[in-house]
Amino acid sequence: MMKSALLLLLALSLFAADYAAEGKLWWAHIRFLADDKLEGRNTGTEGHRTAAAYVATQFERAGLKPGGTSGYQQPVAMLTRTLVPAESGLALVRGDNTEPLTLGKDANLTSRGEAEGPVTAPMVFVGYGLVIPEAHYNDLESLDLKGKIAVYVNAQGPVQASGNVKSHYSSAVERWAALRQAGAIGTATIANPRVPAPDPGAAGRGRGGQGAPPQPSVSLADASLRENAGMQVALTISREGGEKFFAGSGHTYESILKLAADNAPLPTFPLTASLRANTVATSAPLDSLNVAGILPGSDPKLKDEYVVFSAHLDHLGKGRPGVMDNASGVASVLETARLFHDSGVKPKRSIIFLTVTGEEKGELGSRYFAAHPTVPASRIVADINLDMFLPLYKLKVLEVQGLSESSLGDVVREAAKVEGVDVQTDREPEQNRFIRSDQYSFIRQGIPSLAFKFGYEFGSPEEKTRQEWVKTIYHKAGDNLTQPVDTASAAQFDRIIFGLLQRVADDPARPQWKSDSFFRRFAK
Repeated sequence: MMKSALLLLLALSLFAADYAAEGKLWWAHIRFLADDKLEGRNTGTEGHRTAAAYVATQFERAGLKPGGTSGYQQPVAMLTRTLVPAESGLALVRGDNTEPLTLGKDANLTSRGEAEGPVTAPMVFVGYGLVIPEAHYNDLESLDLKGKIAVYVNAQGPVQASGNVKSHYSSAVERWAALRQAGAIGTATIANPRVPAPDPGAAGRGRGGQGAPPQPSVSLADASLRENAGMQVALTISREGGEKFFAGSGHTYESILKLAADNAPLPTFPLTASLRANTVATSAPLDSLNVAGILPGSDPKLKDEYVVFSAHLDHLGKGRPGVMDNASGVASVLETARLFHDSGVKPKRSIIFLTVTGEEKGELGSRYFAAHPTVPASRIVADINLDMFLPLYKLKVLEVQGLSESSLGDVVREAAKVEGVDVQTDREPEQNRFIRSDQYSFIRQGIPSLAFKFGYEFGSPEEKTRQEWVKTIYHKAGDNLTQPVDTASAAQFDRIIFGLLQRVADDPARPQWKSDSFFRRFAK
């Protein structure tokens, strides 16, 4: 035993990190994945299939065993729905008066959920539309929503609860579950005035508007995994059209925005108008795939348990190369697989290296894998997820989402310390990042998980760099191969993840949620 341990230590010492060289290998993967020939790796496209084939080839070169249902692939069946603007429409009805609305100017009708055909229903403004039992908070209390459309500001408001509790209940699926239980048949959403406006051309939102053709909404073909069941109408209200919705209610749209911008409590009240919506959409199947490779465990007692290491492969399509989002994460998955192969390290548990599809469409590929894993679900012990970890500067401190939620937080501290890096909690909990990427699909199955960003100290140049990147490059054409990237620090990050995976895979005890973690309730 001692001899084998000494041999392993010798092998690892000969495998000392060369961040500059490893950073170049990491960047080489990105150059392929973000090449214009792949046209932004949109879900279900030829570019995405090319990227998936590349990942499978790299998995094979790293000695990983096929982990899909068909070799390295796990097919994921989806459906697209595309609004037909010429046949769709919106109007406000007050008594005998009907006021047509202009799609794309006054409001955006979407093809999400089960919206189809004509619907006329009263509207109720429900504030933030949140029900959070842990905080004894209920925007819907005493409201009659049966058969009505709920109008809400898509923000968290002044709820006194932890960031993760608020993030969970303000997610689209949980908010709609509460509204549907209260009787609502649809939603009209007002954007959070505290958050920069989203890119209007982002794929997957299914909006109909002026000028640009509507993007299709995408859902899983497996009806049991769709999260908008019962939603007959879905729209977003624009700043231009907002006052029309609130006319005669005793409240103005601008006053509601001001309260929300101040993170103040919002009133709830019926609107004077009913909404008349006619949603006409075309549907089509869309086939995509996850890619999975398995590094088999070496311990007879632990090899049938699995640590998942995931990243999403898809992006937004033509004109958006998606270097940071998320060729960077996929490249780190590939590089970490190579590190295991070249080092000769044999983890005790098995590790599933997984790239998923459809994250930009609502974490669809990870939701499918978490619900239909290619290994026994009860044997998955953790998910380590990479999504846009942003190596834009030297790695001094690592931001860990989920740091205080499970025993994984203690393990990542150890792995980072070896590389001389500190760790910190999420710098911007109001952004809901812990529930906004693929780790959340695993969390909802009860599996402890972590996600990461390069961290910063408040007021530092690193904070300015990251905020500027999010403001000017995120989900835009500038997320390309010409942007400044610290490839050596990315390689240092990969070494931390390499050490983290080793520790989780080798620990005789499974990772556990902390006793005070909100997410412990999902444990099975």
